[in-house]
Amino acid sequence: MSGKLHKVPYEDALDMTGFGKYNLLMGIVCGIMIVAMAFESLSVSYLVPASACELETTTLQQGLMAAVPIIGILATSHIWGYLADMRGRRKILQLSLVLGFVSGALAGFSPHWIVFCVLKFLSCTSVSGTFALAFTLLGETTPRTKRNMVILMESSMYLICTGFMAVLTIPVLSLTFSYYVPYLGIYFNSWRLLNIIYSLPCAIAAAVAVCIDESPKYLLTKGLEEEALNVIKSMYVLNTGRDLEDFQVKSIILNEDVTSESQYKSLWASIKAQTLPLVKPPLARNTFLLSIMFALIYFCIHPYIVWLPFIADGFMKSIDKGETDLTICQMLRSAVVSQNQTLDVIEAAKDCSLNQFAMIIVLINGCVLGMMNLVMSGLINVIGRKRMLIIVQIITGTAGICINFSSTWVVTAVIFMAFIGNCLNFAVLTTFSVNIFPTYLKAMAVCLTLMVGRTCAFFGVNILKQLLISDCELSFYMFGGLTVAGGILGFLLPADDPKEKPGENKAPET
Repeated sequence: MSGKLHKVPYEDALDMTGFGKYNLLMGIVCGIMIVAMAFESLSVSYLVPASACELETTTLQQGLMAAVPIIGILATSHIWGYLADMRGRRKILQLSLVLGFVSGALAGFSPHWIVFCVLKFLSCTSVSGTFALAFTLLGETTPRTKRNMVILMESSMYLICTGFMAVLTIPVLSLTFSYYVPYLGIYFNSWRLLNIIYSLPCAIAAAVAVCIDESPKYLLTKGLEEEALNVIKSMYVLNTGRDLEDFQVKSIILNEDVTSESQYKSLWASIKAQTLPLVKPPLARNTFLLSIMFALIYFCIHPYIVWLPFIADGFMKSIDKGETDLTICQMLRSAVVSQNQTLDVIEAAKDCSLNQFAMIIVLINGCVLGMMNLVMSGLINVIGRKRMLIIVQIITGTAGICINFSSTWVVTAVIFMAFIGNCLNFAVLTTFSVNIFPTYLKAMAVCLTLMVGRTCAFFGVNILKQLLISDCELSFYMFGGLTVAGGILGFLLPADDPKEKPGENKAPET
């Protein structure tokens, strides 16, 4: 056997560690982090209506409460990306999750809806970067041939846990206990308990994050080659079960540009230095292209996921009335008429319970999308991520355009499910951000492009709400057409790296 290898490129050294127990541990930890972020940011969908009776909120106030998470995420995603590039992925993830748990749990003791908004804003600003940073950490510790597959599998956690959150409301909100808290002047009841339950994944994720190492790729950008090599070696031992001395790498090089925070005189100068390279050649093209793609996907599909309970409720009410030969928009209009006729009765009853059937629909939707995402994770290395993204965009967009022509409820349900299946491209597009940007800008780039998408989702949610009532057919034509346009734009994305495909990447000979 020849001597150990010097100056091995990072990606080659990572490939030599194999794929096994270390990656499984990292996948579990990052999965818990993603679930924590989802539980905290999506919790208002269930807590706002459930708390309406006690907090005596109006429709306008409930709308403001529901908008708090996306405002919090938009406010600080950029900052968390900067901090992760400067201070490390693991450290910043731990900090954000601890802050998210504390402020999120305290929201369960809110005596007023404004206090609830403030605390939820703080919790969502805390976890706003968790989704992107978890994927960044996962991508930097996974061999190229498995990276796209693993990221898609992890995104299934997000989709499935949305359904799990809905199921939790059924047993918890049905509890009838109520304990008076004298110092706060509140009654601790079922919706407050549900809020605390939703915040627990943040505490669990922060605790298990102690078990993982810092990204060795990040350590290299900071000149900590020995520490990075030690992490790589521990990956090798855990994945292969072989002795430490068998690892034939003595030094690692990054083959990327790096930067140092010490050259900047202020925090603002440092943030500016981390952001400007993303909007200047040679990275500008990819930054703007990915931002546009994220904007199109979030704008077109996220609103339909938000309003899924309303759409599903209208769909099922029409079927119950025997109106099975209508288009989906005709069904929704029929539901709106029925809702307006019973609005006074609902207001008088002051019923703040959540419809259990709607929660089951959300569960089924999350599970189906999660399973579809798992199937895609197994196919992405065969088909290629660029080709897969384009195919999904065009098929789902075409489904959105064609749904107006279906007047058979079974066919309509299948077409609608195919349309919202475009949310599977959230993770596919994230793999581009994780792979094409240099390490010292990666966390910032992922957070920044996601922030653009979420901003457009905010506007899309409000636009779709109005269109579903005033011009439903136009909403499907418009959002479906834009989805197809995103597929065409996808041809401009960078080509897949051949080294990411199994069998294309060989470790250096020893």
